[in-house]
Amino acid sequence: MSTRRLGWLPTADRLSPWQQSSVVVAGLGTSGFAAADALLELGARVIVLDDSDDDANRDKATLLEQLDATVLLGTGSSALLPADVDLVVTSPGWRPDYALLVQAARREVPIWGDVELAWRLMHPDRVVPWLGVTGTNGKTTTTQMLDSMLRAGGLRSAAVGNIGRPIIEALNDEVAYDVLAVELSSFQLHWTHSLELHSAAVLNVHPDHLEWYGPWLGDSDAAMAGYVADKARIYHNVRHSCVYNVAEPITEQMVEDAEVIEGARAIGFTLGIPDVSMLGVVDDLLVDRAFVAQRRDFALPLASIADVQPAAPHNVENALAAAALARSLGVPATAVTEGLRNLHLGGHRIATVGVHDGVTWVDDSKATNPHAANSSMRAFESIVWIAGGQAKGTSFDDLVAAHADKLRAAVLLGVDRQVIADALHRHAPQVPVVMIDRADTGAMADAVAAAAGFARPADTVLLAPGCASKDMWTGYDARGDDFAAAVNDWFRQGGPK
Repeated sequence: MSTRRLGWLPTADRLSPWQQSSVVVAGLGTSGFAAADALLELGARVIVLDDSDDDANRDKATLLEQLDATVLLGTGSSALLPADVDLVVTSPGWRPDYALLVQAARREVPIWGDVELAWRLMHPDRVVPWLGVTGTNGKTTTTQMLDSMLRAGGLRSAAVGNIGRPIIEALNDEVAYDVLAVELSSFQLHWTHSLELHSAAVLNVHPDHLEWYGPWLGDSDAAMAGYVADKARIYHNVRHSCVYNVAEPITEQMVEDAEVIEGARAIGFTLGIPDVSMLGVVDDLLVDRAFVAQRRDFALPLASIADVQPAAPHNVENALAAAALARSLGVPATAVTEGLRNLHLGGHRIATVGVHDGVTWVDDSKATNPHAANSSMRAFESIVWIAGGQAKGTSFDDLVAAHADKLRAAVLLGVDRQVIADALHRHAPQVPVVMIDRADTGAMADAVAAAAGFARPADTVLLAPGCASKDMWTGYDARGDDFAAAVNDWFRQGGPK
């Protein structure tokens, strides 16, 4: 079957004749399963391919096969693109240089991500506005803040996308949502083509995921350029507001370069006093000079800094970005306040585990890259730093140089600990460094013990790894849980014997 025979596919929506199509779903993760299920419901012939043959995938395969999908699992299952395929729907983590996707590109078979598929299947009869959030750090927190504000404003909202719940699932809910708060990663944005978001925000852009871009783009400069370009895709065809970070000119440049729908506005957010068409901070208040009629001489109070928890500078920025997106949809100022006050964020984000002998122990396991670690370190004055894991091709030189004077010691663990140790040697040679050589999760207890040996009253022992966690843990949450458990064990034991 030739893709070109399906003349409707370039403009496909939920009501298109999907029963004529043959679709490969690449990857059987959460998003892949949701995509396959939705396509089967529409009558498409679906082939699911995944090289992992674990229990979770086998369970999902059984369900899909009962719905008449073909599922191939195990090593080599994704090596060859089947004949007569009209469309590939790929999991976001699959790079363009994977064999299956290379074959699809050579055969001019369209490649969509699950986000693109969800956008298509929302049309023409289930359309609701999407408010999109991306950035190197803070995406999940900002999306949660946004969802809470929307709900406080009386709207039926769902937080979906990279936050963990596939958008397609929400579209099939019995609830008729008024709006979706959508977290979008660079991987997801790479595979989108036709999004037209109501409003979108880029929170920040710093080196990350270069291990994803490097293998198919080449050197680190090209990898970073590819990462930036994918982040910028969120602004293309925005209808109402492009929200950018005044402190990071690259985000404003993205807005300037974007092809938007006529009438869309550029809205900045800043920790300083805002200019017209910005949200910012005046005294201890978050204020709006963008979505008020008298914005040339008036700033509308939205919330107090005390309503933002934790009130670290980067989290205030998150709150301002979320408020800008909510306000772009007409949410009242009172809902911004209420949404922030009602919000209970997930753990491992600058969470205080406890205080013992004047030393504060803080879990920011969610800091999975240097920029996120920088946000944590800005909040403390004297730090014993626990760091390390999978560096993802990033550099720690700027981070160490910026905070060298704050570091009492560093305790490093994980597969790329030497990358951080080298940066410390270059920029903070006076800082004592302990290397934890264990490769199992018990390394965290050793790291806590080592950190306790350096910590003094008024210090903060900060787990801000600056790295991903899957060299040793199942995720950043498991890493943070082990840190908290090790700290609490340390407290119970009363320190070294």
